[in-house]
Amino acid sequence: MSHTLPTLGRGYYWQELKAGQRFQTFRRTITETDLVNFISTTGMLETIFIDTTYEGAIKGRPVPGALTYGLIEGLLMQGMIQGTGLALLEVHKKMLAPVMVGDTVRAEVEVTLVRPTSTGNRAIVESRIDVKNQRNEDVITYTATRMLAGKPE
Repeated sequence: MSHTLPTLGRGYYWQELKAGQRFQTFRRTITETDLVNFISTTGMLETIFIDTTYEGAIKGRPVPGALTYGLIEGLLMQGMIQGTGLALLEVHKKMLAPVMVGDTVRAEVEVTLVRPTSTGNRAIVESRIDVKNQRNEDVITYTATRMLAGKPE
C-alpha cells in the first residue's frame, strides 16, 4: 500500500481529534432481517422479539437495544475509527426510548477527551454518542472510551 496517497475511509488518528469536536454518522434503517439475524445469532429469542402477535407494553416490532448500539458502532467503525482503533476500553449506555423495525437511526458524536499515552504513539479518546431516530428523538446515549493509534512516524 502506498503511504503517499490518502486512504479513503480511514478513521481519525488521535492527533486529528480534540475535545469538543463533533460528528454525525450516516443514517441506517433497521429492517426485519436485521432483527431476525441479530436475535438468531445472539440467542435473544425473547417473546417480544419473536412473536408478532404478542401484546405487551410496546406496540409494534421493537428491536433489542444491543442491536441498535451494534449498528451505530458499525457506522462509527466505518467512519471514525477504521484502521486507527486499537481497543474499546469502556462503555456506559442508557436506553432512552424503544427502537422499532422500520426506524432509521443515526448518531451525533462529541469527543470529550483526548489523552496521549506515555508510550506507543497512541491516546485514550472518550466520546459521548447520542443515538437518534428519524424524528430526532434520543433513543440511546452512551459514552465510549477507546484507544486510538497515532499518525505513523
